[in-house]
Amino acid sequence: MHPASTSTASAMPAEWAPHERTWMAFPPSNDTFGDPGSGTLARARRAWSAVARTISRYEPVTVLADPADVAQAHELLGDGITVLPVPLDDAWLRDSGPTFVHAADGSVAAVDWIFNGWGAQDWAAWDKDQHLGRFTAGRAGVPVHASTLVNEGGGFHTDGEGTVLLTETVQLDPGRNPGATRESVEAEIHARLGTSKAIWLPRGLTRDYDEFGTRGHVDIVACFASPGTVLLHRQDDSRHPDRDVMQEIRAVLEAATDARGRTLELIDVPAPTVIDAGDGFVDYSYINHYVANNVVVLCAFEDANDAAAADILGRAYPGRTIELVDARDIFEFGGGIHCITQQQPAPLGSMPKAGAAADASAAKASAAEAGA
Repeated sequence: MHPASTSTASAMPAEWAPHERTWMAFPPSNDTFGDPGSGTLARARRAWSAVARTISRYEPVTVLADPADVAQAHELLGDGITVLPVPLDDAWLRDSGPTFVHAADGSVAAVDWIFNGWGAQDWAAWDKDQHLGRFTAGRAGVPVHASTLVNEGGGFHTDGEGTVLLTETVQLDPGRNPGATRESVEAEIHARLGTSKAIWLPRGLTRDYDEFGTRGHVDIVACFASPGTVLLHRQDDSRHPDRDVMQEIRAVLEAATDARGRTLELIDVPAPTVIDAGDGFVDYSYINHYVANNVVVLCAFEDANDAAAADILGRAYPGRTIELVDARDIFEFGGGIHCITQQQPAPLGSMPKAGAAADASAAKASAAEAGA
């Protein structure tokens, strides 16, 4: 494993830049997913595996699994997906894992944020997951930049050209960074991600402030689809509290400019038509998609607006296949497709690997390690 680095000469590429691979985690037994053999844990594992198998058709995928779950992970994920054993608390690797960046020479490095269970929430456990940033970077074979900021990958989004979206109730959360200011957060974010302009959103979606929420992750609200272009969640139903929330957020983005001084083009993506799935207002959102090599993996909800969202994203990401994957079970457990994935960019100037077939050697290495 590489030693930690304090270098700040790094820049996070946009998600649509070429990937080396995708990293995920396999749902372990815990209070969220349930006990071994339970129907809820089985549903979670099927949902996560469906996402991994979809991505693996386009680029290599590595899945972290608790040592007790390696055999079942291999069974559900199938051939061609690498499984690495490591102790896990949870399976939201976007948040607990590292953020990969490019170093000044174009090589890849990793930012290891401090992870404390989304602001040291009573229900969360992070004794194991707090080490996943460094573990993942080590297995990726890249150096680590240790950050002093409590932060999660779902709490920001970049355009690859110097602009980052943040949320006041995440990075400035007293449970995460007590005493932090916009200025102190921006200084660390810019140093680690190579950004120069932060656009602060006032809050996230309503359900994200329930007991098991993240307190405002941006990756369910807004994301860049290209420099200067933002995809924005839109809730039109007056019965849903997110209608007012999104009007407030839209006004902030309408008044904002990016790092290059451009006003933002906002593309509204209508929310699914369902507003209550039986346990309160939903936070279903098509914004929480994942962009990989030649593909956009889009949350589906068996909803009338699934096709409309696929059309909008197909035009926003020209040349990429839109793959719809049922995300209702993922959302039931607290997130979406973007929340369970983390991209490792290809080094600048290199060609990314193809999908699962090109990853056979890594899968064999994983199998050997799991049997050791």
